[in-house]
Amino acid sequence: MTTNAEPLSPVSRTALSVARVRAHESAQPEPLFVDPYAAAFAAAAGMPVRAVEPDRAFARSLVAHSILRTRFYDDRLLAAGAGQVVLLAAGLDTRAYRLDWPSGTRLYELDLAPVLAFKEQVLADHGAEPGCARTALPGDLLDPDWPRRLRAAGFDPRRPTAWLAEGLLVYLTAEQAAALFAAVGELSAPGSRLLLEKGRDVARTPRDPSLAHVTDLWEGGLGPDTHHWLAEHGWTIRLTGLTEIATAYGRPLPPGSGLHEAGFIEAVRDNAADWGNGPVSSSR
Repeated sequence: MTTNAEPLSPVSRTALSVARVRAHESAQPEPLFVDPYAAAFAAAAGMPVRAVEPDRAFARSLVAHSILRTRFYDDRLLAAGAGQVVLLAAGLDTRAYRLDWPSGTRLYELDLAPVLAFKEQVLADHGAEPGCARTALPGDLLDPDWPRRLRAAGFDPRRPTAWLAEGLLVYLTAEQAAALFAAVGELSAPGSRLLLEKGRDVARTPRDPSLAHVTDLWEGGLGPDTHHWLAEHGWTIRLTGLTEIATAYGRPLPPGSGLHEAGFIEAVRDNAADWGNGPVSSSR
């Protein structure tokens, strides 16, 4: 099956690659998560749905990182216990459909209109029903008007919110990332949480021609100082290393992956840090 939706941008098409990884993991005998719609996205886009088994170290590391990242964010979003959840640049995320959300949860997905149109068509074709109150909000996060549009869609900035910026920051410049997180801060009541990856130095990215369609798009965001920037702008920070997560989930990192410095940031607004129960122990 293919859709009639508008073609996706190069950045948005990376969401299809990530969906293929989720489909691969979902088909394993003991998966870390199950995404019942991931393979459908790839099939609808005319992409081959086959095992994801890259033969280069850097590609293997990206696959491993994506799988661990998905499960970690699943766990931390549910542990946050927030009645409002916002997925920034949601892409083909299906957490609204596949996670067991508490009663009353309202989830907002923000992304470009073609991405959400493609997603809505595939999910409708498969009779998908969300497990929470879901609002898909088309728009560009680089447009300074997005916070107003989010509030107009029902978002309440007085309520604690769980924000997810999965795989987003690296595609932004430092100025764009700072503007985005400044807006998120203004919308975040005390106790709100923000989840994202640790910043990376994109200048040190290994050269792999097979991944150039992805890595050539990387701008670096706020880089390795991302957590420092957040700490200086009203957030209490906890860092969790990818090696620690891999051990906790029983998925050792592939040899030569170069992921020992990778990890995740969990930030709580206004120093209201009550971390709740997590799958791993983490350092502040």
